Amino acid sequence: MNLHSGLREYTLTSALKDSRFPPMTRDELPRLFCSVSLLTNFEDVCDYLDWEVGVHGIRIEFINEKGSKRTATYLPEVAKEQGWDHIQTIDSLLRKGGYKAPITNEFRKTIKLTRYRSEKMTMSYTEYLAHRQHHHFQNGIGHPLPPYNHYS
Repeated sequence: MNLHSGLREYTLTSALKDSRFPPMTRDELPRLFCSVSLLTNFEDVCDYLDWEVGVHGIRIEFINEKGSKRTATYLPEVAKEQGWDHIQTIDSLLRKGGYKAPITNEFRKTIKLTRYRSEKMTMSYTEYLAHRQHHHFQNGIGHPLPPYNHYS
């Protein structure tokens, strides 16, 4: 998926279809901040502890108690923001990925872990509107943009 299409699709999914949260409303737009993390430098590692809290994001792959392959990921800032150490982060990721059995150190050693870095950009809705308006006038179109709708 190309970046532009992917951002559009994931933006709409996050804002309107994430089952963990109610869909965003138009009234929330003025208070909106949007962040995009570009993930880079993916490295498969042999030891599930071979990553640094606050520096690396991690993606784990494991076989759940029913024999199905599952995955889960956290961006680099998640463990640090939550105050988690390596084990707490791994265990939380296992639960996020749907693992329901007791978590043992032996099981943790079966995890395939990929670490990565990310670059995060954040913009407020107000900054977005100003950027959009500036870009519109810069392209030689001398009239204001129509009001934003969530499909553009």
